[in-house]
Amino acid sequence: MIYLDYQATTPLAPEVAAVMRPWIEEKFANPHSPSTWGREAAAEIEVARDRIMTAIGVEGGRFAFTSGATEAINWAIKGSFERSKRRKLVTIATEHAAVLDTAEWLEDRGIEVVRLPVGRDGLVDLEEAAEAIDDRTAMVAAMLVNNEIGVIQPIAQLTELAHVHGALMLCDAAQGFGRMSLPAGADLIAISGHKIHGPKGVGGLWMRRGSDPSPLVHGGGQEQGMRSGTLSPALCAGFGEAARLAVERRDADAAHVKKLSKHALAAFGKGWTINGGMAERYHGNLNLRRDGLDAARLISDLRNLAFSLGSACASGSGRPSHVLRAIGLTDREARSSIRLGFGRYTGEEELASACRRIDEAARAQAILPA
Repeated sequence: MIYLDYQATTPLAPEVAAVMRPWIEEKFANPHSPSTWGREAAAEIEVARDRIMTAIGVEGGRFAFTSGATEAINWAIKGSFERSKRRKLVTIATEHAAVLDTAEWLEDRGIEVVRLPVGRDGLVDLEEAAEAIDDRTAMVAAMLVNNEIGVIQPIAQLTELAHVHGALMLCDAAQGFGRMSLPAGADLIAISGHKIHGPKGVGGLWMRRGSDPSPLVHGGGQEQGMRSGTLSPALCAGFGEAARLAVERRDADAAHVKKLSKHALAAFGKGWTINGGMAERYHGNLNLRRDGLDAARLISDLRNLAFSLGSACASGSGRPSHVLRAIGLTDREARSSIRLGFGRYTGEEELASACRRIDEAARAQAILPA
């Protein structure tokens, strides 16, 4: 199996597995217990928190663990609107479902939602954003790196527009955290463990001082009095180690991914088009289309290659990608598109080999009788 689905999830780093193992096996105490074992587990969680804060790289604020970026985004949006008297959310049409579905939830409760369009390159027009963001806006929510087409939105500029009008800026950094520097200025940043070679089931929300949302989950208030539920020392420790590795390996990982992207593009023959712009893009994400391709059949034909049609969160829905439609693709073009994701543990030759096989299988479709 050649794994090319890094946007869906990344392989667990062996260093992360080693750090987690003791907290799964012998060190199983509840970190909220006053026992010696409990205090030891709580201390490990704080070590992990410090490592994640270092990786976020933004001074001040505080970080709270959640079950993942989806919970963090829901908490940030719903909790912020509960605290605010303003009744408007501005976001982007290509956002993750965690933002767009929460926006629909807000609309059902009388909140105005503006979904900014994007161009063929997948990027928002800042002039349109400036017109939409006003003194009624409570929050602007935007993704740093798009999970389907890999383009990088101008978060710093959007943040400036939000702050001019006293609005909060929420950055969904799940696909960018650990891979690049996060833009300064955002008030709330949502991140995920399993996108950076950490475990699934853990993520978190960074909050600038004074931007804390109201709690989303109520109960014992175990996480800094802001989120209830027993934390998993194993998951938190794993996330912390993944964050430490991300800082340590950031430059090497970035150079490796850039080289991989060049190998992938060279391996494909003519007839392929990249979806989204190339100027502002994370190189570990390639979303390509080929006229007439049945992408779902291609995946079925190449069962020992792991790649996808788009967001793993929307797989099996039968609907064309909302991101690809937003950049102007027809439903047929969207269904002729594939997403390749690669990174730290992808070999150059295995990637090139996989791309050649994808290209050959796609060409074979074109000569088969209908």
